Amino acid sequence: MHTHPLPLTRDLVLIGGGHTHALLLRKWGMNPLPGTRVTVINPGPTAPYSGMLPGFVAGHYERWELDIDLVRLARFAGARVILGAVEAIDPDGRQIIVPGRPPVAFDVASVNVGITSDMPDLPGFSEYAVPAKPLGPFAAQWAEYLTGTGPASVAVIGGGVAGAELVMAMAHALRNKGRNAQVTLIDSATALAATVPKAAATIRQAMNGLGIELLEHGAIKQISAGQIELANGRQIDADFITGAAGARPYDWIADSHLDLHQGYIRVNGFLQSSAPEIFAVGDCAHLSEDPRPKAGVYAVREAPVLFDNLRAALGAGRMRRYKPQKDYLKLISLGGKSALAERFGTSFSGPSMWLWKNHIDQKFMNRFRDLPQMQIPALPRLHTAGMREAVGEKPMCGGCGAKVGRGALQTALRDQPLPDRSDITPLPGDDAALLTTGGARQVLTSDHLRSFTNDPVLMTRIAAVHALGDIWAMGAQPQAATATLILPRMTAELQQRTMAEIMATASEVMRQARAEIVGGHSSMGDEMTIGFTLTGLCDADPITLSGARPGDALILTKPLGSGVLMAAEMAGQAEGAWVAAAYAHMTQPQGDASRLLHTAHAMTDVTGFGLAGHLQGLCEASGCGATLDLGAIPVMQGALELNEQGVRSTLYPDNRAITPELPGGGKADLLFDPQTAGGLLAAIPADQAEALCKALRTANYPAAVIGRLTELPGLRLHG
Repeated sequence: MHTHPLPLTRDLVLIGGGHTHALLLRKWGMNPLPGTRVTVINPGPTAPYSGMLPGFVAGHYERWELDIDLVRLARFAGARVILGAVEAIDPDGRQIIVPGRPPVAFDVASVNVGITSDMPDLPGFSEYAVPAKPLGPFAAQWAEYLTGTGPASVAVIGGGVAGAELVMAMAHALRNKGRNAQVTLIDSATALAATVPKAAATIRQAMNGLGIELLEHGAIKQISAGQIELANGRQIDADFITGAAGARPYDWIADSHLDLHQGYIRVNGFLQSSAPEIFAVGDCAHLSEDPRPKAGVYAVREAPVLFDNLRAALGAGRMRRYKPQKDYLKLISLGGKSALAERFGTSFSGPSMWLWKNHIDQKFMNRFRDLPQMQIPALPRLHTAGMREAVGEKPMCGGCGAKVGRGALQTALRDQPLPDRSDITPLPGDDAALLTTGGARQVLTSDHLRSFTNDPVLMTRIAAVHALGDIWAMGAQPQAATATLILPRMTAELQQRTMAEIMATASEVMRQARAEIVGGHSSMGDEMTIGFTLTGLCDADPITLSGARPGDALILTKPLGSGVLMAAEMAGQAEGAWVAAAYAHMTQPQGDASRLLHTAHAMTDVTGFGLAGHLQGLCEASGCGATLDLGAIPVMQGALELNEQGVRSTLYPDNRAITPELPGGGKADLLFDPQTAGGLLAAIPADQAEALCKALRTANYPAAVIGRLTELPGLRLHG
């Protein structure tokens, strides 16, 4: 029986990548609810684990060890990732506002954004201090500060457990660096007041041993550059100031029209807010039936309850109540590899407690590091000859990695008759056709991409920039576009939401390119595919493949590696930060680059056939050869590492066969990597190359001179 993917019927949106949502996504990947389109919105591709922050500050962990990779986790869960900070939520309209994109609609939503320790009411804090939360920016600035030399002075505002852990970690790290440090902990009342006396005494002793000055009942008047002024007139030198007190919810929550408690979202025993379709967990929520302190330990037990209740809200199963533990084990780092454990009023401390804490933290993080790899479904026992080879050893790539190979394409087009119309100028090998209409020269092209990301907005941006590449490569100005869309099966309401996102984004990209969407066609299928047919106008002769000359310099405007990175992302092997950087390259329009390169003798965009394949086409059309400087060719972050691991796009073998004379291995493999929305490759008069490259870099293109054209046919490498 032939089966189709089940239709999508409900949108579940997770706002924030906090610990509870991370655990939920892992559980969802193991047991998804069919029909649900899951979205996670987070400012960046990773979510730091706060439990290991003191260890990082002290120097016990590398920065990467703190991060939960949300891009990889979302791929495992079948969710789309939106990288951006939420600006507002509209419970009545069921929409979430993220700057720079259309509103994100939801049927059910959950909020897990944590809190911030910014202190806007303390004069000078916003200008001269670094809040300890959110964790990511704090960790980056502390790492930079720690690389300095000479005397140091740091101060932590807030004498609770979090502030004490932080200041001890800082003092330990500076001591290990051999820096003479003045370290101060300031509290407006009594420090460690919420901690049992025995534990508080142990912490105070540890701080004293690290040379930390503890100032209690120290009201702060203001903060200035390198200094804290107390209300009593005392001035404390501190060139790194942070705050671990005054934790507060994000401002947008106050405008959400949800019931709040001191700014936090009030939730019932089922973790529902006053709008039943909106849930909230973690530090941003207030458990109205059983209030608890802000502590990450509750995330582990909230996750399975939230998992069940979200599924129930989506139409599957029954809700259950969350019952927080009455007390929990508190493990407090003491600077070095020593910790204090406290529960039920009893405490123990020493190196063994740190080993215990480290074991618990690593066990938690290993849940996200050790995700199962995506497997290809087994073939039926009986199948036709050649099917195993046709399926291959891995899932088919999206984007240009899913294109038909150049050999098959050339064979299919070989016997096509030349145009029999006087208003069509043949351009063999070029991706766009040249038309003459009423005396105007017009180029025409069409391109579409099989989706490799679940986000319609991101995929639309990439597909639009990719299709526009053919127009820009000919030095033309984009004019008009029609869209061709295939959406996965979904309800009429989800169709409307998805179409609205796609068309708003397509219109924005095209208008930025000075073109207009003038129509299109849509249909339903097994997966999302987005394409555009475009026209462009030529004020001068179009730049084609056939005008290059020996001696020309070759300029490439974008780095290579998108095929490898997208193949790795689909298999859960790429780091989220690498993927986010690749998306940024793929969504960068090439209009300004095209205008700067208007003196090019020949130009193309590097897409499905890879740099080597497209350069080969340019050389064949122009009757010349090329020598590439391998060391000068820019590559995307992570591409070399993944290539060394043997990651390849599914189109790589076909591309490799185009130029078998070129050596492979190492960076050279990326010459055959299919690019999606890749850069422009231009043959430029040699005396203009450096100046043009400088202008392109000023315009934020990572351009480079990567070689030169030669009289001797064929491609060669050096470097």
